Amino acid sequence: MSMVLNAGDTISGKMGKAVMNLNGSIEDLFMAKKVEAKTTIKKNTIYAIGTRATQHKAVGWEGKGTLTMFMFTSVFRNLVKQFSKTGVMPFFDLTVINDDPNSTIGRQTVVLYNCLLDDSIIARLDVGTDELEDEVSFTFDDFDILDSFKKAKPIQR
Repeated sequence: MSMVLNAGDTISGKMGKAVMNLNGSIEDLFMAKKVEAKTTIKKNTIYAIGTRATQHKAVGWEGKGTLTMFMFTSVFRNLVKQFSKTGVMPFFDLTVINDDPNSTIGRQTVVLYNCLLDDSIIARLDVGTDELEDEVSFTFDDFDILDSFKKAKPIQR
């Protein structure tokens, strides 16, 4: 007997949402097309007597992300404008929810804390497209996983 993937449990990339919390004000990012956040583990290289192997020790991590969306909101441009005029760059939290009702593994909710913009498009025109897009990149310095996917149950054959 072998185990195979239950295709119905794959998560649709279209099912879910992203929500931004900026100073207690909630902005539903319904115009989002793609959200990606990832961590990079920072390591030190360790050399030791008695071995030729190069060893590594995890010493920290860095969080980075991108948000691609239809050009529906000026919230990110306004953050950059506020920074350029006042010198204050606001932090925000970003909640990303994967929630495909067709899957039996449930939903995953991740909150990214203390997000800070790296860049933002200020203005755009493009004769080559009918739908304008915005893209922002950001860093974050903490996260929580509020809901985790349940363990998938393979099909036995």
